[in-house]
Amino acid sequence: MADPHDSDRRDFLGLAGKAGLTTVFAQAVGVNLGMVDIAQAKSVTPFRFAIIADPHLYSQKDHVFDKQLEDAVAQVNAQANPPDFVMIMGDVAHHGELDQLQKGKRILAKLKAPIRSIPGEHDWYLDMGAGWKANFGDEFWSFDHKGVHFIGLNSILVPDFWTKAGLTPEQRRDWFMPLNSPVPGVWGTDQRQRDWLRKDVAKLPASTPIVIFTHSPLWDYYPRWNFQVSDSKEIRAILSKFSNVMAFHGHVHHTVYNKIGNLTSIGTMSTSWPWPYPPIKLPYPQYQQYRADPANTADGMGTASVAIGSSGGATMQYEPFADSLPERLLAGFKI
Repeated sequence: MADPHDSDRRDFLGLAGKAGLTTVFAQAVGVNLGMVDIAQAKSVTPFRFAIIADPHLYSQKDHVFDKQLEDAVAQVNAQANPPDFVMIMGDVAHHGELDQLQKGKRILAKLKAPIRSIPGEHDWYLDMGAGWKANFGDEFWSFDHKGVHFIGLNSILVPDFWTKAGLTPEQRRDWFMPLNSPVPGVWGTDQRQRDWLRKDVAKLPASTPIVIFTHSPLWDYYPRWNFQVSDSKEIRAILSKFSNVMAFHGHVHHTVYNKIGNLTSIGTMSTSWPWPYPPIKLPYPQYQQYRADPANTADGMGTASVAIGSSGGATMQYEPFADSLPERLLAGFKI
């Protein structure tokens, strides 16, 4: 394993050429694509899935974020070993407008693999998820695939603060736009989803590999920016019987890692922009990316891969499109 503090950086065009996608990368894409290799236990048939997070599409025609999402789709489609499905981690639309959601659906329809989706707060609060559900389906779900149990939750729900205040849909939506907006409060799932989740996993053996997706992280990363899920403790308790749970989230727009009991939490980069790290001490600082170079629009975004072995252990590897990561992350790490 490389020195965690090694600042050697991978050459951008060299990485692009190695991936066989020099044109895509050299056009300064901003992409988060996590290619995941599953090969755990005798009951699991090896397969791959991809992750795309936080496109934040605007209504303007030919917006830069459109191109970045299109390049993300192109990269997934160009994989030598195609993914079985592609996970969309929320915030497809920036303002929740129907045309933004429809644009996202059109671009993502170019994927050769089927998609699964969960909503983000930007998708939801203009019309309380009506447009998102019309274009992307159920807000929470589960399915079994080749021996792995997958779960998706809507983690951006808050109690109704808008009806009594007489807010318009646009005003309600706008309270979720700032990263540290004080009015909505911290968001999470709800009793309905927790009851459903409890029933969903009740009969699964403890040895079942679990992969869970939420828009925001299942731990108290930084609640002031809603880098958390308000009922994450309850969700982790429901999943506590399983020997190994891997949780992926978007929302934070950067690499971040945490381990709580049997749950390993991994943050994914966006296809739109990288957020800075909050002003706190993280438990695993060696999993942070460099501060993005504003002169390089590809910086702070990239791909990732996870290999899960027969013993239940796993290895995570980010592959940035620019020189975003220290050698510690480029070399891969066990999760």
